[in-house]
Amino acid sequence: MGAGYRYHQDKLDGYSFFYPESWLPVTTSGNDVFFRNPSNIEENLFVDVSSPSSSKYSSVEDLGSPQDAAQRLLDQASRGSPVFFDEFMSTRLGIKRAAEVVDASSRTASDGKTYFDIQLRAKSYASRNQLAVSQREVDSAVELEWDRRYLTVLGAANKRLYQFRLQTSTATYEKDEGRLRAILESFQCKEV
Repeated sequence: MGAGYRYHQDKLDGYSFFYPESWLPVTTSGNDVFFRNPSNIEENLFVDVSSPSSSKYSSVEDLGSPQDAAQRLLDQASRGSPVFFDEFMSTRLGIKRAAEVVDASSRTASDGKTYFDIQLRAKSYASRNQLAVSQREVDSAVELEWDRRYLTVLGAANKRLYQFRLQTSTATYEKDEGRLRAILESFQCKEV
């Protein structure tokens, strides 16, 4: 990719990608690998690899169409799946979260494999009147708390499903889309 990026390769699980050299690894995330932008906490990426004993993927197309795969991710997000919302969970009253599929497509990468590129947009709304007595009072003071993009690449190798996800705010995505897409498209999974 060029200056300003580092190459990460996992030879054991069979995947690689480039990431910004200023990003730091987070070792307690529970994912296969996780990097975070230290100057923007809303920006991070991780790789999740399915268990070899519970998956038998010969291709990412085993998930169906890109739209089918996107709907699965959306369903996870809508149910409050830890994959999407765990690090931003709140104990406050009046929190509402909504997610939508922005894009779902298929591409063939330079390694000849098919990958699904999926983009979800998630918004969190919070009531500024948390001591309200009625739901009407709670709803009357609802404001947008955050607006994020979840950019996901799905691939298959070694009979496993690979999920590479980059998360960023919608504002950052809109001004830096080219850089973020280059990071996404650098992800490849390989037979090991």
